[in-house]
Amino acid sequence: MRTAVVICPGRGVYTKSELGYLGRHHGDKIGLLEGFDAERRALGQDELLALDGAPSYSVARHTRGDNASALIYACTLCDFLSIDRHKIAVVAVTGNSMGWYSALACAGALSPRAGFEVVNTMGTLMQERLIGGQLIYPFVAEDWRDDAARRAELMALVARIDATSGQRLALSIDLGGMLVLAGDEAGLAAFEAAAPRVQGRFPMRLPNHAAFHTPLQAPVAEAGRQRLGPDLFGPPSLPLVDGRGAIWWPAATDAHALRDYTLGRQVTEPYHFTRAVRAAAREFAPDMFIITGPGATLGGAVAQSLILDGWRGMRSKADFVALQEAAPLLISMGMGEQRTAVTRNATTDVLSGQTGVAETRSHP
Repeated sequence: MRTAVVICPGRGVYTKSELGYLGRHHGDKIGLLEGFDAERRALGQDELLALDGAPSYSVARHTRGDNASALIYACTLCDFLSIDRHKIAVVAVTGNSMGWYSALACAGALSPRAGFEVVNTMGTLMQERLIGGQLIYPFVAEDWRDDAARRAELMALVARIDATSGQRLALSIDLGGMLVLAGDEAGLAAFEAAAPRVQGRFPMRLPNHAAFHTPLQAPVAEAGRQRLGPDLFGPPSLPLVDGRGAIWWPAATDAHALRDYTLGRQVTEPYHFTRAVRAAAREFAPDMFIITGPGATLGGAVAQSLILDGWRGMRSKADFVALQEAAPLLISMGMGEQRTAVTRNATTDVLSGQTGVAETRSHP
């Protein structure tokens, strides 16, 4: 049996190519999904099965916080439930940004319904307020080698912009070789004007994203605490690695402290995904990392995080590819040819050699 750390993706992963994901992979979980939809109907929201089964993908509709968050949570949870636990021993769970809420449910700190309530509530609150925005920018080159000096330069630029009157800008997510920055329109525009365009697409604005993980989200955090009671939270049944790299152990977790973090610092302070991956790798030394769907865009950030830590001697993208070809250490369930390696009644073809190099796009 192989050991695995499961990683739950955040916002931005349910794209046009993911339309129909629930229908393609999770027809056996219709009861669970209909339960989620009953709650959304009661709130006057679009049903997930209708969104997933829409004839075409709509950026305006599918990327809204109140729709995207719930869709991604449903896909993630259903994927987690599909992992073949007879051949895969899940030793810990972590996530990126909104993926923290999904990780709470996968690890058992929230029931599936409670997890849905948390995700749907927070996604709706953020959409209703839509305070600020996000953009993404790399500090590593396309070979993924660490460039600490470049990162320091970019963070100094962020600090200068934020110190200018009428502009707000801060680190939102430390995402492998990428910096996700968040702020108000003036701060984001100032960075876009100052930072050189690289790799043909960065800096890249993220549509329908608010200034997650910054003090600008304090009103959302407060509203979340008012709506989401402590009875929803409990200790996890699997270790959880949070956005600071801290580990919440099943036998040593205070559920009230877990709620306070989730609806407090996790919302208003930077989310250090790179640190979370590093902590998971060092503490649990898994045979593999499994990234639940939807999408396959988080793979690059996970690989870059491991490279930045020098895990298993990796220092570049070429090193990662060599290890991945020898014995796959990264499996994305959003990639059909890879998900079969870890799901029930699956073959083991992928474990004998899939590079996963297609997963080089990274955003939250």
